[in-house]
Amino acid sequence: MVALVVAGGLYGGSVGMLRRRGIRWPPLRTLAFFALGLGSFAVVQFGFLGAWSTELRWAFTTRIALLLFAVPGLLSLGSPVQLGRAALAGLPLRMLEAVLRSRPVRIMGTAVFAPLFALAAFSVFLTPLAGSLRESAVAGDLITVVVPLIGLVMVLPIVEHTTQRASFFITVEFLLVFVELVADAIPAIMIRLNAHVLDMVGPVLGALPSWFPTRLHDQHLSGDFLWFIAEVADVPILILLFIRWSRIDRTEARSLDDLSDEEMDALTREHLRGPRE
Repeated sequence: MVALVVAGGLYGGSVGMLRRRGIRWPPLRTLAFFALGLGSFAVVQFGFLGAWSTELRWAFTTRIALLLFAVPGLLSLGSPVQLGRAALAGLPLRMLEAVLRSRPVRIMGTAVFAPLFALAAFSVFLTPLAGSLRESAVAGDLITVVVPLIGLVMVLPIVEHTTQRASFFITVEFLLVFVELVADAIPAIMIRLNAHVLDMVGPVLGALPSWFPTRLHDQHLSGDFLWFIAEVADVPILILLFIRWSRIDRTEARSLDDLSDEEMDALTREHLRGPRE
């Protein structure tokens, strides 16, 4: 609840600052941020998945996958970085730009980081550590805040173009997302096919609903949902990377077309001579 209030307050306060300056922020972006972004967070955190996350393995893994992929993607529809740049000035704006240009954010905002992090995070579900995290209230609170933040850092550079990339780098990122399609599936497939309970947590005691699955079936369901969410979440990233690559490629081609024949010859000679020196 605190995370919802803080995020909503910061976004709403920034929109109010623009309004006082006579600048109109698009209402659809505000609606997307609150209804889709914060709304999806509330549904995941306070709905069925949040209520049964301690007892059900598939609710726990599905909740984490949605907090990592779906919620940040929906929050990004509100363009929070663009809003911050428009609303802030002076030292706060310089601090925001410094954070966006920092090495950790630039590394996490590449398609190289995403598959490695997803593979490492989902591999935890193959160990007894997953059971300890699922039953810990402190770990649950940390997951609620940290996982969406990491997801935002991974998705915002792609959605809001917070960093400048060359077309070659975008092409490499585009190819790496295909690697992510396979990498994300590895832990989920292993969870689904394993015939033993991996987190070593015993059965839930007390009166349970009739639909409540057995421990092994619960584990298999978690693998099914994890696999589905991880694969579906990569599709929008592929589309966004393709759009960004197309735009940058057109821009670079236009800048080369604007060069005169003499400038083009000088650029070619400089390119060929550079590696030899």
